Amino acid sequence: MSLTGKGFWIWKIPNCENGNASYITATAVAAKLTHVMIKIADGVALSNYDSVNKIDYIAPVASALKARGIQVWGWHYVYGNDPLQEARLAAQRTLQYNLDGYIIDAEIEYKAAGKSTAAKTFMTELRKYLPSHPIALSTYRFPSYHMEFPFNSFLEKCDLTMPQVYWEEAHNPDVQLTRCVTEYKTRVIQRPIIPTGPTYKVGSWAPTIEDTNLFMKTALNLNLPAVNFFSWDECKRDLVSLWNSISAYNYSNITIADFPTRFVNALNTRNADTVTAFYAPNAVQITPSRTIQGSAAIRSWYYGLFTQVLPNAVFTLTGSSGTGNTRHITWKCTSSNGNVANGSDTFGLSNDLIAYHYSFFKVS
Repeated sequence: MSLTGKGFWIWKIPNCENGNASYITATAVAAKLTHVMIKIADGVALSNYDSVNKIDYIAPVASALKARGIQVWGWHYVYGNDPLQEARLAAQRTLQYNLDGYIIDAEIEYKAAGKSTAAKTFMTELRKYLPSHPIALSTYRFPSYHMEFPFNSFLEKCDLTMPQVYWEEAHNPDVQLTRCVTEYKTRVIQRPIIPTGPTYKVGSWAPTIEDTNLFMKTALNLNLPAVNFFSWDECKRDLVSLWNSISAYNYSNITIADFPTRFVNALNTRNADTVTAFYAPNAVQITPSRTIQGSAAIRSWYYGLFTQVLPNAVFTLTGSSGTGNTRHITWKCTSSNGNVANGSDTFGLSNDLIAYHYSFFKVS
């Protein structure tokens, strides 16, 4: 699966929109992001999992983002001390969340002697479990500065490279990105390049709006399919104006499907969590039989819909109208328990989430 457009890295989910999956998704949609990278592991340890309280932060966020047509990739900081176990954990986490791709974040630890063997061991084991998943390498921007790093041992089994073009203490992203691309095309095994720019502070330095705009303009001029930024956590906390500027920047002509299409596609997953991700936490839904409110009640209703009322349903959008925050759709479906020919739904949206939903249909 290819990447195009704009993406953001997430380090710690609880630090992004208070960890709320619906708000993270609404924010990503508003920013016109096409992909989000979430940290899934650090070495042989889990990331974005509260082992004390047994809270999995990734599952609801990944499900909600994917329901909106936004790709979700997992990233993993690797050390190379136990490459077999790191590779197995990477595959397990990627498959567990049905992620669209996996990213290797390998840095200074892999500059040590003998780590080329560890990189080859890691990649061979990883590809045993992820033979067809897109895999990317994220590491240093200038290979000429880090030739002890085993670039090719990783890249020979990777599909993409995501160099970290962090122009810290400077304001020349165009020069640095151009040099990065040139070096990756001439010094290491060539793979499609998707660079990552900084959206964090270092002491008194921070990237400017002019910097990030120039970074994206240069990437477009170099015909790069996508750009990434690190990280959501720090950008929304410290550099909100930068987030707003990146959100407004039209990196490509990629368009995300409109609300009616996305909603009916979600219904066709027959997954209550996937559909519930479209709703605000305190949304009100008027169903054919009763009025319910809140995510738990809405999720329970959809679970009953998919398992009892319309098992094995296949939904088809037959019409849509409205713009902005008011939408209306008509639909039909077939199921093991009967068919619907007159489905009709009216939605009130807020921040691209359903705040009010009136639904009517009759099974015959």
